[in-house]
Amino acid sequence: MKVLFAAAECAPFFKTGGLGDVAYALPKELVKKNVDCRVILPFYQKMPASYQAQCVDLFDFTVQVGWRNQYCGLKELVLAGVTYYFIDNQYYFGREALYGYDDDGERYAFFQLALVEAMERLNFIPDVLHANDYHTAMIPFLLKEKYRWIQNFRDIKTLLTIHNIEFQGWYDGGKLADWFGVGMERYEDGTLRMNNCLNYMKAGILYADRVNTVSPSYAEEIKTPAFGSGLDVILRMESGKLSGILNGIDYDLNNPENDPFIDHHFSVADLSGKALAKAQLQELMGLPVVSEVPLLAVVSRLTRQKGFHLLLEELPHLLQQEVQLVILGTGDPDFERGFQWFATEYPEKMAASISFDVKLAQQMYAGSDIFLMPSAFEPCGLSQMMAMRYGSLPVVHEIGGLKDTVTPFNPVTGTGTGFGFNEFSGYQCMKAMEKAIRLYHESQPAWRRLMIQAMSTDFSWQTASLQYLDLYRSLL
Repeated sequence: MKVLFAAAECAPFFKTGGLGDVAYALPKELVKKNVDCRVILPFYQKMPASYQAQCVDLFDFTVQVGWRNQYCGLKELVLAGVTYYFIDNQYYFGREALYGYDDDGERYAFFQLALVEAMERLNFIPDVLHANDYHTAMIPFLLKEKYRWIQNFRDIKTLLTIHNIEFQGWYDGGKLADWFGVGMERYEDGTLRMNNCLNYMKAGILYADRVNTVSPSYAEEIKTPAFGSGLDVILRMESGKLSGILNGIDYDLNNPENDPFIDHHFSVADLSGKALAKAQLQELMGLPVVSEVPLLAVVSRLTRQKGFHLLLEELPHLLQQEVQLVILGTGDPDFERGFQWFATEYPEKMAASISFDVKLAQQMYAGSDIFLMPSAFEPCGLSQMMAMRYGSLPVVHEIGGLKDTVTPFNPVTGTGTGFGFNEFSGYQCMKAMEKAIRLYHESQPAWRRLMIQAMSTDFSWQTASLQYLDLYRSLL
């Protein structure tokens, strides 16, 4: 089976979020299962020089972006058995950031056109073209409308994965002709039109052979007005081809037994290193080193979407209890200032690092007892799975991927891998935190069982990739 995985970002070359993790981990696992899976990406300026030096120039050609004739270079790099292709155009991709520019619509129009036109030149015609998010969502439309006359493309099946439906690619309707060089019929008849705009994501949902999301619960949620961001009607109409597959995490990078970012390693069979990691984290963050107090951690963007207004509301109550809290992240300036203020007022109980620090993040997963993730919505979420891998029990809002990955503690049976709350409110969030804190103080044997259950849950891409393989096969 031949699969071309199209994405706007991919670790370790460049990434801003979960899409970059998926674009790296899933193809790597598919290749291990004898799938000829190749990845195609923009060639961004911010790609580390060490990887740029490994790229081989293949060829170049001209891409027509509407009336514009744009240079396109093709580069190749092979890493961990996966072949990566990079589409090079300095005008579009020679910038400091990946996204956030006024011409993003045109930039990714070029990327998608160049991607399609590169396939024959590369002599790689996939059985399945796997598009991801709005940056590549127009590809199914292009294959079936603009390039339908090309015989080699007629048997390509397409899958669109929605990582976050909030980002859809909204543009002036006239850009369909201006950027893609096609007629306006599919815009004027309403197929590609949404609120009098061209909508990349809508095009992908309608034209792709299958659509999936990054968790089963999120696939159901986005069919409702509350979570569909305006496309719920379209998703209900196309629900027959919609499904959800839970993301995995990279077990090579997230392994408490050999993680290079932590000094004290541990496993389900020997948890002694966990206590040492906790003591080290307390010392590192300037908190009293005490084992009997539960240490809560946050590693996140500090935004309302991540639910941190709930935590700020409840901090006066939370910090009255026998707890410690450490926070790592950046985001809303009001949230940053709020957490810093509480850290100053309660220096014995709370510390905040308003920064992005990969090593400290791993130390927090390893050293904390409880991991807070009260997101308003979460298509999948990776942090809660990473926390469980390191024996830190999550407290989550039971929504999207959080609901699919964290089993709330049942005091009768002793089952569970964390704690949850249904109603999105500070009060219910606090109740869930209190339940976790109380169990930590009152029953260390029960707490240890939950840790082992959490650490033993399989969130590997080895398992998740099998579901994608089944989905690909269903297309052929």
